[in-house]
Amino acid sequence: MYATCIHCTKFLGSNESIEALPVGRRIAFDAKRGRLWVVCRRCERWNLTPFETRWEAIEQGERAFRGTRVRVSTDHIGLARLRDGTELVRIGEPQRPEFAAWRYGDQFGRRRLRNAVTAVGAVGGIGLLAGGAIASGAGVLALLPLFQVLTLSGAIVSQHLVPTRPLPHPDGGLFVAYGMPRLIESPTAAGWGVEVGFSERYDVVDGRRVSHDRFMPDWNHKSNGEIGRTQLHGAEALPLLRQMLPRVNRAGATRALIADGVQLIEHAGGPEHFGRWAATQRRAWGARQTLGDTGDLQYIPAAARLAFEMALHEDAERRAMEGELAALERAWAEAEGIAAIADSLIVPARIDQQLAALKSPTSPE
Repeated sequence: MYATCIHCTKFLGSNESIEALPVGRRIAFDAKRGRLWVVCRRCERWNLTPFETRWEAIEQGERAFRGTRVRVSTDHIGLARLRDGTELVRIGEPQRPEFAAWRYGDQFGRRRLRNAVTAVGAVGGIGLLAGGAIASGAGVLALLPLFQVLTLSGAIVSQHLVPTRPLPHPDGGLFVAYGMPRLIESPTAAGWGVEVGFSERYDVVDGRRVSHDRFMPDWNHKSNGEIGRTQLHGAEALPLLRQMLPRVNRAGATRALIADGVQLIEHAGGPEHFGRWAATQRRAWGARQTLGDTGDLQYIPAAARLAFEMALHEDAERRAMEGELAALERAWAEAEGIAAIADSLIVPARIDQQLAALKSPTSPE
């Protein structure tokens, strides 16, 4: 079991209650279907465990759940808190809407609360600054630079121009996506994909970044930082969407909106078909909107954006449970490996050499 979240690469924590699964502070399990998840307490997303001893951990979780008196249950899902603070979520036979409410309610609810607090704090801060400036005798014109900075910051956030972590490029090497992915229909078997710009493309050779000559930045030509575009089809798009969809859905959602997203997944025929179905809806969605490109993820309906994020998680698990655990393990290794590469690029080589010398068994005490 990997110790970091496949989605945000943060440490998943540890517990002393489930001997067969010492990773995680919130563990969810479905004994009937043989599913076991570790819930990341930072991003609230569920990490399916791809290891052979999951049945032993599920049995231990079942015994621990039944052995505690501190639990809340519905007909199909229960929550229990163990003595060491570990939380167990026991899944019975819920319908998709009930399961989605449990699985995604905390995740989208926390984002919604954080977004509201940020908005209130920003408005309050602007009010204090403006009030202080006016009280000190400054005119409204003196505040224009502040409002310009805030407007620019809002535009950057709304357009999601924050670069991603390095991602594998379909033609080899790594790239840093820049801007909003655009949903497209694909001629491949997947039937859907995304097109996205990038601000960097390079290989990593001996721990160093080596840029592709034809993808060197040309700031006079591309003032927004985009130096090229690429298309990712089906599974190729998943690493990018794992990073981008939480940004697109940063405002979170109510349980009613989550339920609307679940209905869209059902209408599409299930999570595995949602990407293909969504790609065919661009015209219909575009006919109902007044702003933006009909393919940009930020402009599709809110319920569809949420459904996309939920569908990607559930489809990945479906494939894993059908025997593609190796693919899930590769995704985990990819997330950890790329994070390690990104971290190493900002650490001077001499620091790595000093650490290696200290770890050497022949180094002086």
